[in-house]
Amino acid sequence: MRKALHALCLSLSLSLLGVGAAVAQTAAQPPAAAPAGVQSQNIFEVKPEASAEPGYLDQTNGERNKVQPGNNAPMWRQVSGGVTGYSSLPLSEAPEAGNLIQRFVQYPGSRFTNAGEAWRQVRNDWLIPYGAALLFVTLLALAIFYFAKGPITLHSAETGRKIQRFTPFERATHWSNAIAFVTLALSGIVMAFGKFFMLPVMGSALFGWLTYGLKNVHNFMGPLFVVTTLFMIATFIRSNWPGKDDWQWLKKGGGLFGGTEPPSHRFNAGEKMVFWGGVLFLGSIVIGSGLYLDKLLPGVVYLRENMQIAHMIHAASTLLMMAMIMGHIYIGTLGMKGAYRAMRKGEVDETWAREHHKLWYDDIVAGKIPAQRSGSQPAARVSGAKGLST
Repeated sequence: MRKALHALCLSLSLSLLGVGAAVAQTAAQPPAAAPAGVQSQNIFEVKPEASAEPGYLDQTNGERNKVQPGNNAPMWRQVSGGVTGYSSLPLSEAPEAGNLIQRFVQYPGSRFTNAGEAWRQVRNDWLIPYGAALLFVTLLALAIFYFAKGPITLHSAETGRKIQRFTPFERATHWSNAIAFVTLALSGIVMAFGKFFMLPVMGSALFGWLTYGLKNVHNFMGPLFVVTTLFMIATFIRSNWPGKDDWQWLKKGGGLFGGTEPPSHRFNAGEKMVFWGGVLFLGSIVIGSGLYLDKLLPGVVYLRENMQIAHMIHAASTLLMMAMIMGHIYIGTLGMKGAYRAMRKGEVDETWAREHHKLWYDDIVAGKIPAQRSGSQPAARVSGAKGLST
């Protein structure tokens, strides 16, 4: 029995040695060449010269799908390289519909590899941080000014006699434009900065639905802002023409450096700067770029690079306009007593008109400007008055 076991162990040892020698001999020999007409099964082997052969990618993808289903590396190399594929959309309306990824181009002297990356870096590294800083510094400056100086008040007592400053049509135009602007500004702030201070509190699901809803509100409120801005320009442009008295108002900072407010007409130089710089100039840029982003301009081809440029222009001009309008809102509410009543009810006291807009008040008293007047004394109406106009 013992001799039989020894023989069996010796036989197994010799067999294992024979297999090992055969494996070593096989490994030492070079691999046999594949028969003619048979392609290599190595899916990671990509021959640059073979990429130009007819049907090469189709054959490679077919072999790849057998070994690794769903691995379409050659196709995605083409996509990232800017190869144009098939799209059922007409090229006149969507010329880039066949390109899934924006084409990569290294711009001379730039670290950006393509326009999409340039847009992303400008938005994240410039517009977001510096835009937030601009709004914060503006708000902080207004708060410091309010607590240091307080609101601008009248030096004399009110007379009780009222002068119409804004007609109902002017107030309706102003408030409709103001509501549209504030809605656009708040929705834009949430979409641009909300992920930093709202997302951690609300969570991704609720914040996602909020920003989705605000995006649609923003897009639909834009055309209303366009219409009301045109009405604002047409309604108030005559009263905002620059004059020689505006320079005196600017030199004294509107009374900040002299104690008394310099005389002005219906609108002072500060209000005219808001009209020409904020409403007309920046407003036109905001409207033009916004209409382009909404794809509401007829006969225009909307390319990705152009949309990215329009977004950067829209964001920068909007931030500047918001900072300017914040100062206007401050003066019209907390910064000056009686200013909010003028736009809400359309009338101001005679003392307010005389101290803040003396040249305008003198023209009313002289009858140069027709204006409705009423008060504790018998109501007097200047000849031909149908409301204040200039």
